[in-house]
Amino acid sequence: MSTLLKTEENPSANLTTEITLTFDELVQWLQSHTSPPSIEDISERLAKVHIASSDLEPFLGFKEGNYWRHRVCRNESVEMLIICWRPGQKTPIHDHNGSHGVVRVQEGLMWETMFTYNDEQGLCYKSGRECPTGEVTGAAEPDIHQLGNPDVSGQDLITVHIYAPPLGVLKTYKVGSANVDLYTPNDFPTD
Repeated sequence: MSTLLKTEENPSANLTTEITLTFDELVQWLQSHTSPPSIEDISERLAKVHIASSDLEPFLGFKEGNYWRHRVCRNESVEMLIICWRPGQKTPIHDHNGSHGVVRVQEGLMWETMFTYNDEQGLCYKSGRECPTGEVTGAAEPDIHQLGNPDVSGQDLITVHIYAPPLGVLKTYKVGSANVDLYTPNDFPTD
């Protein structure tokens, strides 16, 4: 089950009281880790960081057909990605297979669909929700979910993802099926 960590209708409204670090400071904090930070620590920092358009500029790029992953940093303990989505693009239904993840909706509207799995019925729909700009949401193990930019959004979506430890081989699922497949995210997402 995904956990709503913070919602801000207007993330720039309280910059002076809520922002405690810059984008570069967040990256430095992540790179300093020699063991995976907790989902709570990641969530707190991702909710409080100020991310300017200029911070994201080197990591932005969209493509047709599928969302595009852009790596900001990665070490043995943690990784940070910027993901760019056109309307209608979505992940496979997946879990994080041992990693926890936190996502911040930087710009646009993200749709999150949660699922449950049991050996008898296979994968079953659980719930879905919209995550607007500024929202921070986290997924601990054994969450099974799908993220995406709804077709009807009419706008691009930019999200900031932090995984600890870095994503490895993920399990992917299909509704109504007990089959579980394996998927390895591209280690060089901007190539």
